Parts: sequence; C-alpha cells; structure tokens
Amino acid sequence: MQTSFSLAQLADPNIAEADRILRTCVHCGFCTATCPTYVLLGDELDSPRGRIYLIKDMLENARPATADVVKHIDRCLSCLACMTTCPSGVHYMHLVDHAREHIEDTYARPPLERLLRAILARVLPNNRALRLALRAARMGKPLTDLLGRLGFAPIAALLRLAPSRLPEPSGTANRRFPALGPRRGRVGLVTGCVAPVIAPSIQEATVRVLTRHGIEVIVAHDGCCGALVHHLGRGEEARSAARRQVDAWTAEIEREGLDAILLTASGCGTMVKDYGFMLRTEAAYAERAARVSGLARDISEYLAAVALSQQGAPTGVVVAYHSACSLQHGQKVARAPKELLSKLGFVVKDIPEAHLCCGSAGTYNILQPELAGRLRERKIANIEKLRPDVIAAGNAGCVVQIAAGTAIPMVHTVELIDWATGGPVPKALADRRIAAAANEIAVAK
Repeated sequence: MQTSFSLAQLADPNIAEADRILRTCVHCGFCTATCPTYVLLGDELDSPRGRIYLIKDMLENARPATADVVKHIDRCLSCLACMTTCPSGVHYMHLVDHAREHIEDTYARPPLERLLRAILARVLPNNRALRLALRAARMGKPLTDLLGRLGFAPIAALLRLAPSRLPEPSGTANRRFPALGPRRGRVGLVTGCVAPVIAPSIQEATVRVLTRHGIEVIVAHDGCCGALVHHLGRGEEARSAARRQVDAWTAEIEREGLDAILLTASGCGTMVKDYGFMLRTEAAYAERAARVSGLARDISEYLAAVALSQQGAPTGVVVAYHSACSLQHGQKVARAPKELLSKLGFVVKDIPEAHLCCGSAGTYNILQPELAGRLRERKIANIEKLRPDVIAAGNAGCVVQIAAGTAIPMVHTVELIDWATGGPVPKALADRRIAAAANEIAVAK
C-alpha cells in the first residue's frame, strides 16, 4: 500500500512504524475471512482491510478521528486473527493500537461513554475497587433488563457478567512460594488485575503445579500489566504500568535471577511480550523492557518443557479447548495447551471455528455487548456440538464470557493440569458427576 506521510510526520517514531506497517499491506483481503466483525456484519469497514484504510486516511491527514472512524475501530476486538491469516505479515496490532491512542487524544466521546470508559480504566486494574464494584453489581442484577431497555446496554452487560458470588481472595498475593523438594527453577508470576478477584483459583492452581514440580514462584506485587488501559487507547497509562513491571522484574532478575516470567492471562501475556516494542524509544527502559519481554511465557509454554508427574490423572474426560485469541493469534501459542492436556489423559476436542473470538476481548463485552453476545452464542453453539464434559481456556476473560452463556463447566487450562498432577478437582467441577466419575477411574488405576 502506498503512503504519503510528510518527512515531518515520519520524524515521529509511531508514525514511522505506522507507515512501515501500511506499506506491508497488499490489499489481498485474506484477513476478511477470519475477522469476527466482518463475519458477523459483512461491512468492509468492519474488516481489518477496511480499518487499515480508515487509519491510513486519518493519520496521513493528521486530523482528529471522526465518529465514523471511531465506530469501526471500536468494533475491532483486537483478536489478531487477521495477523495469523495475513500472508504479508502486516502487524495490525501495532497499527490499531496507535489508532486507538490517536482516537483517545483527538475525539470527544459522548459524556456517558467517556465516563464509563474512565471508570473501567480506574476500577479494573485495582483489585480492591474491582471487588467493591462487583459487589455493587451483584446487588444491581435485578435491574439488568430494565437498564438494557433504557439504553444503558454496557451497564446491563456488566451486571450480567458479574458473578452471583465473589470467591474469597487468594493467598497467592504478594508472596514467595518455595519449591517443594529440590529447586529446579525460579520464575516470576504476573497475576493480572482481574483474575485475582473473579477467579483466584487460577493463580492458586498455578502456584501448586509449579511448586509441586520444584519451581520456586515469585508473585508480582503489582499485577496490572497495562493491557486493559492500553486497549482503551490510554497509551501513557499503559506505558506507566509497563515501566512499573519492568522495574519490578529487573530488580528480581538482578537479585536472584529468573528463568521465566509467567502469565496465566493470555491478554496480559501478549502485552508483556510487547514491552520491548512499547518502550523502544525510551533510553532508560528499552533494553530492560526487551529483556522482560524475552522472559515472558504463557504458563502452558513453560509447563510444556517441564516433566509433569501424573498422580491419579483423570482419564477420558472430554475437554473442549477454547484457544483464546491473545494466545493463539497474539502469542502464536496454539499447540502447547492441547498437547499438555492430551498427555495428561484428557480427551481434547477442537472447537469448530476455533479462530473466532468468543467476544470477551478485554472490555469489549462491556463496551460492545450486542456483538460480544452474538460471538458468545456462536462460540457456545459450536462447543455444544462436541458434548464435552468441560470447557478449558487459557484466559480468565474468556472463562467468564463463555461461562455466562452455558451450563457446561468452564475452567482455566492450568486448573486441569493441576488436577491431573495431584491437585484438587477444579471448583467448577466439584459438584459435577464427571468429577466423581473421573476420581473413581483414577482410584481404580
């Protein structure tokens, strides 16, 4: 694609990167077939190719975002399926990230929309504030349908997603966990900002499975990686979070060393692996950020290289594995989780249209509830064709999104790995007959 940025514009590193990305695109349209919003809406401007044209026009002309541009960019899930499909290697993620920041800087959103986005940016990364907000949301659940009818669809969506009860806070916050037996490794663990509140069992299972296999675990003091505010276009807030993470992990690396920095939220993983790019122009951080990014691993990536023990592993439990977009597209980690589960005795089934997003996408299921709901219905319909005993995913947001629309138990992949290597039955399965049956099989073995 030809571009016409001026030399003055190209002096900005972000514009120079946008120019490089735009010139990579050859208009082939392969991306449209795997774009969830194009599949649903059939609008060229709701495809990656269409959005690229909108972004190019906006940036080349150095003008504020228009309402039409904002509509189509806001509808993008940043699922990155287009990057998996693209034969030319267009780095759509960096382009749309810059577009979101440009929109945030130049476009005046309606007051209520601006307020909601500001609240999300303040509440979601703060565990205490999020817990209070979810308690309030639980009390407001009876008003869900009314708020939807009155035009407050995002608020209604938030109430629907809020759990009926909040789990107790995990004991894994701000602590060091020694290896059980001889130490075979030492890792950092980024807990994320939402998962510790809505699904602390994920981090508990992670710590158990790692320490059981001789890995010392250092849990981050500040779990927020900046991904949520980053996708809201709040670039400086995201970079500030990235700097805090880089400072903290650099200190830990220099203190006793780390073999890896692990993440159980795949959205966080995509973010941390991109710190080197995000902070590339900052002399004080560029090298250290690249080092942290180089150590970042999804939990399934890391465990794939560990000799896991099977201690009464459940055999024959049918798992529908949902490959989170930020894992399969953002990090290119697609096989490791399924191979791990298969080796541990689970019967893993691929979900039809596995490349399509479930509609979670960070805050997308709150800000774009209609499209997110349609994507969830499509995902669940494909899952139910498989008649699985349980659904697994490597991202807490996906777990919440899918679980809200089905009675099939939904767990994080690491909870199944923990169970199969000597840990407890995942809480979502605890009251299910499948758990009892699996335990009977394990005892018989």
